[in-house]
Amino acid sequence: MSENKTQPSAIDPRDFLSTVQPERRREDGFALLDLFSETTRWQPRMWGPAIIGYGRYDYTYASGRSGSFLATGFSPRKAALSIYIMPGYQDYSAILSRLGPHRLGKACLYITRLDVVDQDVLAELIRAGLSDLARLWRVSEE
Repeated sequence: MSENKTQPSAIDPRDFLSTVQPERRREDGFALLDLFSETTRWQPRMWGPAIIGYGRYDYTYASGRSGSFLATGFSPRKAALSIYIMPGYQDYSAILSRLGPHRLGKACLYITRLDVVDQDVLAELIRAGLSDLARLWRVSEE
């Protein structure tokens, strides 16, 4: 079986964020770095070239495929901030209704502007995602 393409790397997340364009996305990235660090109490780590992850979880699916992946994190993509809340299929509608403007993917939350969402609600969502993930898989700081 193949490994996940997205693996942890030795790149410093702050070094990565200092290269992000445009400037607004870079500033939002540094703000999210602080928010995730305060919320999780874990150290950030780069996963692949553009995802800043916190913690990790080990999984084994019914198919036998197993691996590890970041427990939560974000990526300051050009079009939007991608927030990774695992497991993505949980119903977080009660929390999301209080967040502010966003779009949803399977395990991603897309935010165009960090300054228009409630960051306390975002922290609540991060904690809820980690709690739900820990009910399914072993989650650790690293």
